[in-house]
Amino acid sequence: MAVESLETSYAGLLRVPGFARVALGTVLGRLAGQMWEIVLVLFVLQRYHSPALAGLAVLLGLLPGLVFSPVAGSLLDRQGRVRLMVFDYSVSAALTVGIAVLSVFHSLPVPLLLAAVTVLSLSNILSITGTRSLFPLMVPRHLWDRSNGLDTSSYSLTAIIGPAIAGLTIARFGPEAALVATGAVVGVAAVSLIGVPEPIERAVPNGSLLRDSWAALRYVVSHPTLRGLAGAMFFTNIAFGPVVIGIPLLVLRRLQGGADTVGQIFAVFGVAGLVAGLLAGRLRTEGRERLLMAICIGIQAPAMIALAFTHSLAVVFAVAIVMGAGSAVSTLGVFALRQRRIDPGWFGRGFAVSMSLNVAGQPIGSALSGPLFERSLALPFVLGAAINLLGAAATMVLIPKRGEA
Repeated sequence: MAVESLETSYAGLLRVPGFARVALGTVLGRLAGQMWEIVLVLFVLQRYHSPALAGLAVLLGLLPGLVFSPVAGSLLDRQGRVRLMVFDYSVSAALTVGIAVLSVFHSLPVPLLLAAVTVLSLSNILSITGTRSLFPLMVPRHLWDRSNGLDTSSYSLTAIIGPAIAGLTIARFGPEAALVATGAVVGVAAVSLIGVPEPIERAVPNGSLLRDSWAALRYVVSHPTLRGLAGAMFFTNIAFGPVVIGIPLLVLRRLQGGADTVGQIFAVFGVAGLVAGLLAGRLRTEGRERLLMAICIGIQAPAMIALAFTHSLAVVFAVAIVMGAGSAVSTLGVFALRQRRIDPGWFGRGFAVSMSLNVAGQPIGSALSGPLFERSLALPFVLGAAINLLGAAATMVLIPKRGEA
């Protein structure tokens, strides 16, 4: 029994060949990603003074990559995940620092900023989906719950550190310095993955890249579980969209706080997610994923209502705890369903398209809420709460109770 416990522990997970190094590179990449999310919004708000432009920047920072995801998934299966993650991290480092340099010299018009953000979106989808599809290929099945728990918690850990670093750097040195810091972190992530071997051989192409990409899209759309996940999570992430723009606006305008306070609030999201993810990773989720997701999604609706009408920083921090924990546990349920019900031969393409469809609602929600926030701080949060309840219901209705054969 002692040996079995050790084999299914987090210590046993870290002894899987190559896993620790990939996990390190992933943490660094996610740290940069968490910094980028905060820096981008605050950079636009401080330099261009436009919530609508901030919402558009968030949209272009995510949506083009989601549209590109079928091609990205085919590339990951054909070319290998690690090498494309290194490529993405390198491009991200160069472009992020480039944005900062152009801004310092007042040579960053809005179209150029949006073009750079779009390129980053197309590149980032390679590392985002590469990581998710890489872990289950490296890790034995009996350690999947542990890897999901560690994966979710590492994401939450970077969500603690990233926003705090971003907010503090912007408050003390300005948004350009925060952009340079973000580029430096993602550059180190690229270096850390150089030389890591791929866990499996690359897939032999069955046709053209576009044909494989179309096949990936058809696979996901025709897969009952993946199709149900896409529908349920679309609503859930539309509901979360206003949070990305709304919390910085709420702190800066209504509560008279600064960029460092914004970073602290999003760091609390990460702390709550870290604890909840580690605890949930110790549970056996098989057969209970849908219920777990629906409960954790549903409890975020009253939290968003509280954001709409609060005039207290303490309430905002409390909401961050509830939403951070709920998001982490529901995300773990998504990971578990996807891993258990996708054919391993489709991990790269299936993960890429499924993940993209799942999160497509967030940039749309942010883009739609940007103009609404210029009129009212409360309305987007109230609408988000209503859509969130719809997402919780859709989880139970659209996702099949049992997996496909």
